[in-house]
Amino acid sequence: METVKEYFGSKVFDDRVMKAMLPAKVYASLRETIDEGKPLDAGVAGAVAAAMRDWAVSKGATHYTHWFQPLTGITAEKHDGFISPAPDGGVIMEFSGKELIKGEPDASSFPSGGLRATFEARGYTAWDPTSYAFIKGKTLCIPTAFCAYGGAALDKKTPLLRSMEALSKQALRILKLFGNTSAKRVVTNVGPEQEYFLIDKKLYDQRLDLRLTGRTLFGAPAPKGQEMDDHYFGVIKPRVAAFMEELNDELWKLGVLAKTEHNEVAPAQHELAPIYSTVNVATDHNQLTMEIMQKVAAKHGLVCLLHEKPFAGVNGSGKHNNWSMATDAGQNLLSPGETPYENAQFLLFLCAVIKAVDDYQDLLRISVATAGNDHRLGANEAPPAVVSIFLGDELTAVLEAIETDTPYKGTEKTQMKLGVDVLPKFNRDSTDRNRTSPFAFTGNKFEFRMLGSSNSIACANIMLNSAVAESLRIYADRLEGAEDFETALHEMIKKTIKDHKRILFNGNGYDDAWLAEAEKRGLTNYRTTADCMPHLLDKKNADMLTGLGVFRPEELTSRCEIMLENYCKTILIEARTMVTMAKTQIAPAVEGFTADVALNAARKKTFGEAISCRYETALVSKLSALTDEIAKKTEALEKAVSAAAAVPDVIEQSAGIRDTVLPAMEDLRADCDEAETLTEKKRWPFPNYAELLFGV
Repeated sequence: METVKEYFGSKVFDDRVMKAMLPAKVYASLRETIDEGKPLDAGVAGAVAAAMRDWAVSKGATHYTHWFQPLTGITAEKHDGFISPAPDGGVIMEFSGKELIKGEPDASSFPSGGLRATFEARGYTAWDPTSYAFIKGKTLCIPTAFCAYGGAALDKKTPLLRSMEALSKQALRILKLFGNTSAKRVVTNVGPEQEYFLIDKKLYDQRLDLRLTGRTLFGAPAPKGQEMDDHYFGVIKPRVAAFMEELNDELWKLGVLAKTEHNEVAPAQHELAPIYSTVNVATDHNQLTMEIMQKVAAKHGLVCLLHEKPFAGVNGSGKHNNWSMATDAGQNLLSPGETPYENAQFLLFLCAVIKAVDDYQDLLRISVATAGNDHRLGANEAPPAVVSIFLGDELTAVLEAIETDTPYKGTEKTQMKLGVDVLPKFNRDSTDRNRTSPFAFTGNKFEFRMLGSSNSIACANIMLNSAVAESLRIYADRLEGAEDFETALHEMIKKTIKDHKRILFNGNGYDDAWLAEAEKRGLTNYRTTADCMPHLLDKKNADMLTGLGVFRPEELTSRCEIMLENYCKTILIEARTMVTMAKTQIAPAVEGFTADVALNAARKKTFGEAISCRYETALVSKLSALTDEIAKKTEALEKAVSAAAAVPDVIEQSAGIRDTVLPAMEDLRADCDEAETLTEKKRWPFPNYAELLFGV
């Protein structure tokens, strides 16, 4: 039996394979592109394609595909066979350099936000050599960027690669000022923690809402939820453990560095966390992870739910984006070292992040905005919609000392005293963690906690990379022309702390008092996607993103439209599903049970006037009133949906849906959930929360 070390990356055309199969000059040229961002030498494509084909065919592959990430939020692929006709009537296996570097999928059927007309079908996929090709099933998957005929980006990868280039360029300018002339590239590294739910497939199949929307639109609370805190880090159930074991195997074969697995807070909720990798690769791997999770779950009779809030009343699922910067030599630019007060380079990069998050807090909120995530943000499981930074006591004290020009006394290491002699002695960390903060410094990285579980991490990292690149650009422009670098550096750090300290908050982000305080500080609080998304086009945001070359103006406009359309369509699908379930499942079930109770009361009375029917009479009265309310609120929801769907402007439509459709959905759900608590279990038309959350 192969060990993990032996089969890890066995389905990946990685550096080990390339070094063994490519001519030395071709390999060296390709490595320069991957490691240093140098332009791809077109002459290497043929040799790489031949090696890819031979390797893939030896692994059983029969097809290849340009694997890309359109603006649907999921991946796309079109498979082509390696076969070409041979003169003798047989076939040969071919794959050319041209086929490697360029594909031509139909671009008219993907979201484009007006970048493409329906009749303008041509689009291109372009090989991304910085992300390794891999085999999925019998298909060689080649990670690619996706663009329109005119060159406009129609995907999430292209702006991400642009943002990486922008940050690297500006960070290298800063490093040169500190005497580092050997660094050729600065990369951002990310480790995205992935939360998810597992439920039984047979139960899932009985719920129209789960099948069509990924979340439960109805459902009264189970007698037990997460209040006992007994699921978090608890013993993993055998069925779930078997799923996790196979999931790890499949991910490891694909080179995904799946590292940590555990039960999460809510019943049926779990988490997987990988080791850090370059943000471009981490994005590809996270998309793969979500896909493989769902495939492996199906093999175990389970369904993996990636919706941000599949169940009301228990925690939803997020995706914590652990983000850092490093040179190509491996120096972490966010590592404070033993004496952060004396580490001027660290302090400048730290200040760049602080400035970026404060200046572009709206963009960070926009980057995680979806209809699903709106249900999660601000609940007692996720950060509020207000963006703030947690630095911890030590770094906060360092910055305060710099701002006030007072000596920094530092803190001594405190040894943990656990009161048991046999337990090991160790030093306590210099600061606690803050799980309520949307953007927390955790030692040598920042943890951006606002992402929803189904989101592509590309969006958040595009905005984060770009905002930090802009801060670094401003710093470099000022410092490069300074007469006295040391003085200018100190004054710049001091000014940043003074100008942007409003974004720093080490307290409880779940506390309502913080929301009031945040408003006083002038921080933004966009509660919904409809509130925040139009601000993508604000002048300061557009100027920064286009100025750095991360987006073209028309690409920004298209993304605003696409994301709002997605928001509107998602909620309208949910609302129509609610109407269908209320009319064809819930109302008949409640009416049928009401009739049974009334009939039982009538039968009792035939035995004599002395027999009391107070319980039945009260229950029939209650259920009859609920049935009338359900009918009335179903009709109100239908009208709200029709009115919202008729609004042509997507910004106006999204606001209308927020203000009319969502409240109507909540009203209908409240009555249906109450009816569930009064209706006989065998009458209820689909599995309840207790079955779903505790059924695995």
